Amino acid sequence: MSSENSSADDVRQVWDVVVVGAGPAGASAAYAAAVAGRRVLLLEKAELPRYKTCGGGIIGPSRDSLPPGFDLPLRDRVHAVTFTHNGRFARTRRSRHTLFGLVNRPEFDQALVEHAQKAGAELRTGVTVQRVEQHGSAVPDRRCVALVLQGGETVLARAVVGADGSASRIGAHVGVKLGQVDLGLEAEIPVPETVAEDWKGRVLIDWGPMPGSYGWVFPKGDTLTVGVISARGEGAATKRYLEEFIGRLGLAGFEPSISSGHLTRCRADDSPLSRGRVLVCGDAAGLLEPWTREGISFALRSGRLAGEWAVRIAEAHDAVDTRRQALNYAFAVKAGLGVEMSVGKRLLTAFERRPGLFHAVLTGFRPAWKAFMDITRGTTTLAEIVRTHPMAHRALSALDRRQAPAGEQPTS
Repeated sequence: MSSENSSADDVRQVWDVVVVGAGPAGASAAYAAAVAGRRVLLLEKAELPRYKTCGGGIIGPSRDSLPPGFDLPLRDRVHAVTFTHNGRFARTRRSRHTLFGLVNRPEFDQALVEHAQKAGAELRTGVTVQRVEQHGSAVPDRRCVALVLQGGETVLARAVVGADGSASRIGAHVGVKLGQVDLGLEAEIPVPETVAEDWKGRVLIDWGPMPGSYGWVFPKGDTLTVGVISARGEGAATKRYLEEFIGRLGLAGFEPSISSGHLTRCRADDSPLSRGRVLVCGDAAGLLEPWTREGISFALRSGRLAGEWAVRIAEAHDAVDTRRQALNYAFAVKAGLGVEMSVGKRLLTAFERRPGLFHAVLTGFRPAWKAFMDITRGTTTLAEIVRTHPMAHRALSALDRRQAPAGEQPTS
């Protein structure tokens, strides 16, 4: 553990906020609660830094959600995107300005945790939460939540934030319901300097052979992060897609330093975001963009909101006030991230049917490329474009109508 075990005398101390999970969502929540002056404990089951299956793209909304003074550990800055459709019809679009940055997740997550610690949060690693109790003998009063750790230790808090990933134990306690589950496979491939130079500043996005699938190449110095994602249940086909993708790129001769897989989970529309004094955020809440499965910006933004509202819940003196603050948190998430997810879900449905159309529009229709640039830079969002641009609204509505079953009216 990164800090000494609590003694018998202070086991019963009550933290204002305990955050479970030290990824971007958890570190952001811990930072937000700590800068508000609260006593914050951040629990992480792994030892840090630790690897996470993730492309590591830092788009504008992620950058804008970072703590003040945070120095991004960028490995590359992207100025060009090559699009292909199942390995064919390659087209590279370029930008004068940086589109987004690329990080290695162990370095990025570690830096976020250190920022939370500087703000006053205490970190404990190598700690696994076994269960959550809001009633019963482990809970000394109604304003407490008990986290029972592996080994039997109990940690008490006025508010808990679950940020423990897509297989979240805290999410299970809250009752998070999932509407979309995808399998991502990824390889970290060290390459010679000549190969690395060819990829510098450029990423590749390949619209894949299975409905809703795509692949990516993200350059990070002397290593290429190469991955694919598709709906769960297509494991063999997804693995074959990654192998063929790597082969087409001429990278099959290089030995990956890491090969990994990960399930991403999107929340159902009616999935809860809280239970009593417990909130969930990031992957634990199923918050990510359904089409691209981009999750870092959703983690950072929902984590900050969770930390801020956890402070209010910690101050709540009764169940009515606790419920009010939890509902306010849910409203804040749904009004922003929820709207973006709704548009992303509609785009995924259309993309599953017409990937060739998406490829043609992005590579051949300048307003679509400009929208892509604006979204990645953070000057707008998918939801904002659909809301404010009549052509985008009409196009998505037309795609909705094509996908809707007979007799069912799509939402506008």
